[in-house]
Amino acid sequence: MSAGDARDKAGSYRTEPSVTPPFVLTENGPAGLRVVAANAAAQDQGVEPGQRFADARARAPDLMAEPVDRDADARALKALALWMERWSPSLAIWGDDSLLVDITGGAHLFGGETAMLADIAGSLARGGLTARLGLAPTPGAAWALAHEGADRTCLDTPDLHDGLRGLAMAGLRLTDETLTLLRRFGLTRIGQLYDIDRKALARRFSSRQAAEAVLIRLDQALGRRTEPLDPIRPAPDHSVRLPCLEPLLHLDGVRAGLERLAPALSERLNQHGEGGRSFRLAAFRVDQSVAQLTVGAARPVFDPAHILRLFRDRLEQVDPGFGIELLELEAARTGPVTVVARGFGADFEGEAPDLAAISMLADRITARLGDRVVRILKPVASHLPERAEALSLYDGDLPDWRGAIPAGQAPRPIRLFERPETLEVIAEVPDGPPMRFVWRRIIHQVRRADGPERIAPEWWRPPPRPSRARDYYRVEDMQGRRYWIFREGLYGDGRGGPPAWYVHGLFA
Repeated sequence: MSAGDARDKAGSYRTEPSVTPPFVLTENGPAGLRVVAANAAAQDQGVEPGQRFADARARAPDLMAEPVDRDADARALKALALWMERWSPSLAIWGDDSLLVDITGGAHLFGGETAMLADIAGSLARGGLTARLGLAPTPGAAWALAHEGADRTCLDTPDLHDGLRGLAMAGLRLTDETLTLLRRFGLTRIGQLYDIDRKALARRFSSRQAAEAVLIRLDQALGRRTEPLDPIRPAPDHSVRLPCLEPLLHLDGVRAGLERLAPALSERLNQHGEGGRSFRLAAFRVDQSVAQLTVGAARPVFDPAHILRLFRDRLEQVDPGFGIELLELEAARTGPVTVVARGFGADFEGEAPDLAAISMLADRITARLGDRVVRILKPVASHLPERAEALSLYDGDLPDWRGAIPAGQAPRPIRLFERPETLEVIAEVPDGPPMRFVWRRIIHQVRRADGPERIAPEWWRPPPRPSRARDYYRVEDMQGRRYWIFREGLYGDGRGGPPAWYVHGLFA
């Protein structure tokens, strides 16, 4: 585990002593304007966070100040956290100035823990940022080392107890009120809590909760209690990386790097018998920013050519900026891959659809037109035609319509209108089929009609719901065009007014 104290370039981070003037960020509080962050030049003149701004100005007459922007700081810290995923995909934000990186099992990729901390510090320094780094087996201990210990301190599990002993009590992430009370008891170092009886410590506090908070933080730092990590995003199931010897400045380099990463990721997925439904390409740039592109597949896939096709039409969205120094390809939402044998042709094929081919077509459409554009009709349990189907995102499987069509149901049109359109109809008898109808200001003479198919209203549904029965007819006009027409209501049914006619769909 490692935690670092890194802040934005506006002055809310500690800078190295230089000729820069003393500068602070301020914020209104209950006691007036106070200092929330100070650079090294201001701290050299006795200015510290938490002071009233009037007292800080008295110590540093040439002090410059700006109001703090918490939202901008949070966005900058989030962007920095995403960029630091280059060292580990498991990373969390702590408070308003710290990042926690879980490097379990990954330090050897950078030459060991000490070399890894040096690499992090060097990369941050090249971007104009300084950070206090600490590495320990527990998150609490790493936070304490980064804030109260020497910079880039590495502690192993056997050294944890002694390594925290001399650190200031503030390293336990306690509130200001708790720290003030502990100072009154003469407790200023973490090691002083080791030999104090827990019941005796609880009696010194006004409440049991306050004493328990101190003991919980101590146990978390020493590894006696677990402390879960809440990462900024879920860790990928599989990922591969490609460091760049020289920063990539053109998309051709990104494309070439992706062509090397896709087979490597495919091999890893194949070893686990899995495929991915979501792929993310992250380009870590030299200016401490990340360009990322995420694509999806309808079904789990591991074929490198298929993965490259998913990115092909969207790769222009990756901006190299001032140069890309690391590429990473991730696979998420993984699942088992079903291998389907390809047929010889239509003469040898059965009636079952080729789901793999349909999914590949859906992926190509999605890659070109964007996410959530490929939809499919799925059956819904309803007698009313407009409610008997619904559009949903294509998830790689086709619905089974065989059980959704009742036995003896009359044929349905290929094209069904979202809302039935009104008609003017002349019928031979009041309850008979139409002889002539006017639709969209055009008169249609009926050559033949088939029906009716009566559909009763679904009385069990909450309003609004149709309250009158429908009689559906399949009709053909003199030009051979076929329509699906219904009469809503019957004469004398006592449900209000004469029946109304509508066209609901068109047959091929």
